[in-house]
Amino acid sequence: MDQDPSQINSLLRTLSEDEQARAERFYFQFDRERFIVARGALREILGVYLNRAAKSVSFRYGPHGKPALARDSGGNAIHFNASHSHGVALYAITRGREVGIDLEFIRENLEIDELAERFFSQREIATLRELPVNLRKYAFFLCWTRKEAYIKARGEGLSLALDQFDVSLIPGEPAALLRTQADPDEALRWSLRELSIDPGYVSALAVEGCGWALSCWQWRQRRHIGLAREPKLARHQP
Repeated sequence: MDQDPSQINSLLRTLSEDEQARAERFYFQFDRERFIVARGALREILGVYLNRAAKSVSFRYGPHGKPALARDSGGNAIHFNASHSHGVALYAITRGREVGIDLEFIRENLEIDELAERFFSQREIATLRELPVNLRKYAFFLCWTRKEAYIKARGEGLSLALDQFDVSLIPGEPAALLRTQADPDEALRWSLRELSIDPGYVSALAVEGCGWALSCWQWRQRRHIGLAREPKLARHQP
């Protein structure tokens, strides 16, 4: 997500007045610049899909804060979600399907057992405990990113408790939403997929429905990007 000053200034000019004001509220310049790059890149990517200038893209926000395109920028035709961690950002774009994405850098000084007890379902906790010790941290992040991607796709924020549904977490097994307590049929309405980014990162994608194809590409500022099959995952890193 790091860019040179001229690129940052170029992206800053694409932001709305409220986004520019939000950028100015960051205390550290490092955080300010990363916000500008992340938001500016999102605008440029969406601009390609919408065939309009990045600055003209406008957003609305759901009851729990999930961003979406405003009616005058495409409404529900294009859905998107974004996540960033430790200098890398991921953007997921779909047509006519809800989508959520999560990216996490694997941190070594993390009390995974305590966090799992606090946030995971009983089934997930039991599965994690049964794994060899050397696989547990990776499995923890597989579980965490899949759960986060799902709740981001749903757009319900913290109102949807992480322990009220089960996801797969055994390394090497396909990503899946296994069960939800509120609605037994809910798991059939979503697809989860593990994404391979870089060593040290774990990521997951949640997409409404089945029968979709995934295409991946890397964002480059001011470079023409062609459209492809949905959903589209855009990856940006230095």
